[in-house]
Amino acid sequence: MADFALHPRLAADTLELGDMMLSAVRVMNDRRFPWLILVPRRPDLEALHRMDRTDHLLLMQEVTLLSRLLEDLFAPDRVNVGALGNLVPQLHLHLVARHRADPAWPGPVWGMGGAEAYPADDPDLAAIRGAFEAL
Repeated sequence: MADFALHPRLAADTLELGDMMLSAVRVMNDRRFPWLILVPRRPDLEALHRMDRTDHLLLMQEVTLLSRLLEDLFAPDRVNVGALGNLVPQLHLHLVARHRADPAWPGPVWGMGGAEAYPADDPDLAAIRGAFEAL
């Protein structure tokens, strides 16, 4: 993992949360949606189907664990998991807790107005950080 470098767009749009066994975990800096980003710390990795079996299984375990974290914290109607890569080719997974009352429902969160950055004292951000640290 020594050659791993986070894509500049991900670095600019997210806040660091910490590392799991495989992935760097980040929070999308948009308080409108509880939204985590998992980035497997493997250099030059661009697609799920190009992962080796062990890493793929580990990533799915991390997705499951963090999806449950979002469910426990935010009681969403749904947790969406997606991997697009159109703007950022580095493999990264989006985990978004969605509520029927959120401003993008039922459409996607991508391109939904301007992001609203988290203030430093935001209680939702603090809850995400605390729950992640407790894993």
